[in-house]
Amino acid sequence: MKNTTIIIRTLIGLLLLFVSIGYFLKLTPEPVTTGNFKAFDVGLVSAVYLMPIARFVELLCGLSFILDRYVTLTSILILPIILNILFLDYYLTPRALPIAVFLFLGNFFLIYKHWNNYKSLFSLK
Repeated sequence: MKNTTIIIRTLIGLLLLFVSIGYFLKLTPEPVTTGNFKAFDVGLVSAVYLMPIARFVELLCGLSFILDRYVTLTSILILPIILNILFLDYYLTPRALPIAVFLFLGNFFLIYKHWNNYKSLFSLK
């Protein structure tokens, strides 16, 4: 089970690093968008600060997952971004849904593996 955790954590970290570095260094071409996804993409690009912040958080979280540092905090920090990726892919770009599902389930697996670190957040006092 420890090897599974390491593999999932590393794969998620590499995926997040690849996407964020590709964004900042412009290594990947801009995707061709149509329909509702184009309207959504125009909105994201119009909010100039939103994508760089999200990609920077992905970069930090990817490094954290790969280096195995602050994984408990990182799993919670990246969860809203992964949820948005999942919903975006489900509703607008179903081709990319398997990657989003892997990110979502992998992150929840990491949360489950580190559940003892989260218990104090859910205790009534």
